[in-house]
Amino acid sequence: MDTNRIKSLYRLYLDKNMRPEELEEFRQVIPDTEKEADLDQGMDDHWNGLADDALTFLPGDRAEAVFDRIVSQPSLPAKRTRYWPHVAVAAAVAGVIAIGVSLYTGKRSAAPENPVQITAGTTGATLTLSNGKKIKLSEATSGQLAAEAGVVISKSPGGQLIYEIKGQKGQPGGVNKLSTARGETYQIYLPDDTHAWLNSASSLVYTLDLTSNGKRVVQLEGEAYFEVAKEHARPFMVQSKGQEIEVLGTQFNVNAYADEPVVTTTLVEGAVNVSAGGIKRRISPGEQALNRDGQVVVQKVDVDNVIDWKNGDFALNGIEFKTAMRKIARWYDMEIVYDNTVPDNLESGGWISRQQPLAAVLKSIESSGMVKFRVEGRKIYVTQ
Repeated sequence: MDTNRIKSLYRLYLDKNMRPEELEEFRQVIPDTEKEADLDQGMDDHWNGLADDALTFLPGDRAEAVFDRIVSQPSLPAKRTRYWPHVAVAAAVAGVIAIGVSLYTGKRSAAPENPVQITAGTTGATLTLSNGKKIKLSEATSGQLAAEAGVVISKSPGGQLIYEIKGQKGQPGGVNKLSTARGETYQIYLPDDTHAWLNSASSLVYTLDLTSNGKRVVQLEGEAYFEVAKEHARPFMVQSKGQEIEVLGTQFNVNAYADEPVVTTTLVEGAVNVSAGGIKRRISPGEQALNRDGQVVVQKVDVDNVIDWKNGDFALNGIEFKTAMRKIARWYDMEIVYDNTVPDNLESGGWISRQQPLAAVLKSIESSGMVKFRVEGRKIYVTQ
């Protein structure tokens, strides 16, 4: 395939004027490392003259961000295995192209040998009150759900769980627990107006007034994003998997899943102190504290890739493949089974919406040529 043909296919794709067979032809170019230079040049040429609305067929306002990642992604490290394209641009485009298949043909992509369509996760959680009563929030109507120790617990019309102190502060109260299953996510406003997003397979435990020894304290298992209300007199503490985070008012993400090798605390705004193993480390916006068995290391990160789940995405660039698959497995409530030929040093790439069915997500990864998938029931089998 010559350079002009590659450029022509690229323009057809972005101009939404591509036939299904042309889209398939273009997809074959993406993993071809011998065509990288031609594809890169075509992308640069077209970007310079691209109309503002050329990518409006992509969902919401993600088009600009996706295309920016395509054209700006640096080369991947030389240590990457030969099963992954040498340029992350190709992986990023492949992820978008996979979605484009369904948009252009009007059909959903399907993973090989997968007759059952597995849909994305949804908004839902279970609230356990201090008296042991459980409320499945996806089935509860909006309005007041319970009242305990001067605190009214309600479900908003938008589906969030809201705690409001109506009685006198300081009344003794029990402990509540908000938990999400695999394939669920939920939002909560705590009694101090702190806003928290809970990812799949996670739980948050807290007293009704949050207070413990003069501090606001929550216990987290799994992953959550916090926008903490400022109260200088009462620091906000997040306890999770052998570490404690102390803040006054800030925005940050904590990943403390039991099946992850490290606990990560990623700061978006403000400042936090991370304590583990008798050591306290302070992190700044754009930094992440990695806690491995009490040893805390701080590094710079792309925050958008960390809080992708909160924004309804899978941002997989620069993430270990098996880490990415754990994220996918939690959201679609699947089990991953690896063939022994799949190495541990693969790295993923690309972006795709979490609202896509599982088949579209797997298809986008398969487009890289890195691995192959087979879905049987609730299991995803991964081979090369």
